[in-house]
Amino acid sequence: MYEFVDINERGTFSTSLSIQTIFNTFNLDEVLTDETGSFMTLTVRGRGNVKQKINYIDVPEMDGSLESNNVTLDMREIEVKYKIKDITNQGFRERINRLNSMLEGSKKVLEFTDENVIYYATLQDNDIPEEESNELICTLIFSCSDPYKYAPELPIEFGSDAGIITNEGTAEAEPIFVLEAIKKVTFALIQNQHGEYMLIGKPVDVTSEVVDARTLLLEERGQSLDTWDTASDSIDNGYVDGTFGTDNDGITVPSYGPDTTDPDWHGPALRKEVPVAQDFEVEAMVQGRTTETSQTFRIEVYLFDEGMNELGKMAIKDDSLGIHRKKGEGRLGPYVGANENYLISSQNYSYDQDYFYGMLRMRRVGKEIMFYITRVNSSGRHVQTILRKFIDNENRYAGKLKYVQIHIGKFADTDRAYAPKIDHIKVFQLAQVTVDQTRYIADVGDIITFDHVNKEILINGEARNDLKAFGGLFFTLKKGENQLITHPANSFRTTGRYRPKIR
Repeated sequence: MYEFVDINERGTFSTSLSIQTIFNTFNLDEVLTDETGSFMTLTVRGRGNVKQKINYIDVPEMDGSLESNNVTLDMREIEVKYKIKDITNQGFRERINRLNSMLEGSKKVLEFTDENVIYYATLQDNDIPEEESNELICTLIFSCSDPYKYAPELPIEFGSDAGIITNEGTAEAEPIFVLEAIKKVTFALIQNQHGEYMLIGKPVDVTSEVVDARTLLLEERGQSLDTWDTASDSIDNGYVDGTFGTDNDGITVPSYGPDTTDPDWHGPALRKEVPVAQDFEVEAMVQGRTTETSQTFRIEVYLFDEGMNELGKMAIKDDSLGIHRKKGEGRLGPYVGANENYLISSQNYSYDQDYFYGMLRMRRVGKEIMFYITRVNSSGRHVQTILRKFIDNENRYAGKLKYVQIHIGKFADTDRAYAPKIDHIKVFQLAQVTVDQTRYIADVGDIITFDHVNKEILINGEARNDLKAFGGLFFTLKKGENQLITHPANSFRTTGRYRPKIR
């Protein structure tokens, strides 16, 4: 039985009520309750209601109607009655304003402390009666376009190539499968007992040759910097000074050299010769934090051909004062002026936060040159991504890649940023695959994610829906037992998760 609150009770300050409302991580009963006023959940209506959409077909000269077998759930509406009060008129208005600000957003998580499920809800109405006093009974009406309740996430784990997952909900549920490759694969498939499957890549035909389209030419994580050469002053708008170091997990900057009031960037730069490559990909994982808005930094990667002609540059930097603003750059050729030959610049990539962790990538295949910059979130997913391409029909940037240069700098005498770092830099030679060849899509340690909730396919956090086979399906876990199998055999360590759905 619910212990409903006496709405006439004055009582003392307390947050230990029988039911509380949590919306978008805000416990409204707690954050809106203090010594001068309170928010108190009184009752909730609609959590147990089920409304079905039934399709009828009228037939002439027939009593009643034909009923379609395709019956679906209608959207759910949840009504929360609450009491809000404050000791002053101004405090009451401010408390209402705070409540409204916490109720913003679409399809946010709504939950109640007396039930271990969540709803995805959008505020439809905050119904406040005529304000005759500083203590009112009001109503929140939430609209749930997704009518289901969701229980806490449950794990999925295979001990081998096959597993049995029992869906504990009362409806079909969307899983997220995570396949860690333990050998190189040309395809990845997961299938249930009903013949439904998700497939990326291509199984190898007996007449097909398997090829590795990416050959690693260089990987640097800071342990072999002594094999790099000190670069000359070939950096944009600055000069080379200071030294690189390592924390054994990346490339760090112990020293930028002496500060100067001259308006120049300065910091260490190193250059490395790699085996020449016509088609290539260069990838750098980088991070940087500005704890104060007076701090600056830039992390840059330059690419040169055999004649030391600059093929391009990619970078992330914070050169703004008074604000945390991380800007991405992807440029063709050498610096010739602001916004000249930049496919990516502050005009199309700017991230206003104190910390950036992400990837810079430049790739050339044939005449196509591509720049890719993304932030990587705490779950390893690529977010706030930009990709820009250029077709070099005039062969202005067609020289073979031979040198890679790294640079981390700060501007003049501005404050030093907190630990800018290159986690790793990798250089690959790329091979174009012919029609009678099959390429590997994943290497040992790569993570393939089949996200059937968001209809996404990821490899190492990067969206790769382009690899989905024509017959691939984002299938559901049926109620009860689900038998699952992965292919190719002995190739994956499979885990995942799902939320049981409840009508």
